[in-house]
Amino acid sequence: MDILGIETSCDETAAAVVRDGREVLSNVVYTQIPLHRPYGGVVPEIASRAHVEKITQVVSSALEGRRVDAVAATYGPGLSPALLVGYNAAKGLAASLGVPLFAVNHMEGHIHTPFLDTALDPAEFMPALALAVSGGHTTWMDMPSYGKYIVVGQTLDDAAGEAFDKAAKLLALGYPGGPVVDRMAAEWFKSGGGEMIAFPRGRVREGVSALAGLDAGMCVSFSGLKTSLLRYVQKEGGAEALAARGEIGRVVASYQEAIVDAVAETTARALAARRRRALLVGGGVSLNSRLRERLKRVADAAGVPLLLAKPKYCGDNGAMIAGLAYFRRTAEGDSAMKLDISPSAAIGANMV
Repeated sequence: MDILGIETSCDETAAAVVRDGREVLSNVVYTQIPLHRPYGGVVPEIASRAHVEKITQVVSSALEGRRVDAVAATYGPGLSPALLVGYNAAKGLAASLGVPLFAVNHMEGHIHTPFLDTALDPAEFMPALALAVSGGHTTWMDMPSYGKYIVVGQTLDDAAGEAFDKAAKLLALGYPGGPVVDRMAAEWFKSGGGEMIAFPRGRVREGVSALAGLDAGMCVSFSGLKTSLLRYVQKEGGAEALAARGEIGRVVASYQEAIVDAVAETTARALAARRRRALLVGGGVSLNSRLRERLKRVADAAGVPLLLAKPKYCGDNGAMIAGLAYFRRTAEGDSAMKLDISPSAAIGANMV
């Protein structure tokens, strides 16, 4: 079954054709990073306008004259103006082609990425622990079977990707922040490293109302970490003074280590809580080299395989939407046609 997947939840206009959930036949992504870089973050109005301008070109390039058996699109979570462009385009295209429409949850799509361009059968790795770690989400989920998700932990404020971007903005390192922080931290460690700055590890106290019934040991908070970085930079005379003294590498390495520690330690606790057959990790932040290294150690210690996406599928893309649609459709057919976008769509929600 060949499915066209359309993804426009944030600042990537993406479309792909995937066969039987895993074989990627085409994968086209138009990135808006240059448009948002001057603002240090995504501007919803700019994102929406760019999606409108590029959606037809991107979808046409992904199709390349192919016939597809269905169209799938992200209905949420994401930015409302951005989601509207992609999901409405998918509705019109499905109707014109006379094929079914599938609605797909963006974050569940990220969890499918380790299976793209592989022969792996997702069912063979269940039950699993899944970690979605991206610019907008840091969430741990139990997967008793493929397509079933139970949230067991999450960030209570900023996601890991947001924390990286805000640190880079404070230190005048550019946007997006994750890649440059990863590179500078790696260079600092390679040069010999040194004593690290003791930034907080994002631990959460029991009794916090934002837990909403979740275990405090399975949740993280990065707001205190950001504040700690801000105070440190101010105390040291500002970003320019730190750069002049050649200390930016140490600062970003220490900051990154705090985020990686929080994510890795929480993942280890989740794996120790019950028996799983795999650790699945998806999302843009899963590209971080230090995080990959630590999660591999965590998975090895737990005796389970670590399944990571190929780098080209870590960021937002249409292949993850088309791939997951083959295995799990949040809504399909008439239900999907009647479904509206859901900017705050929950993982594991059933819309039918």
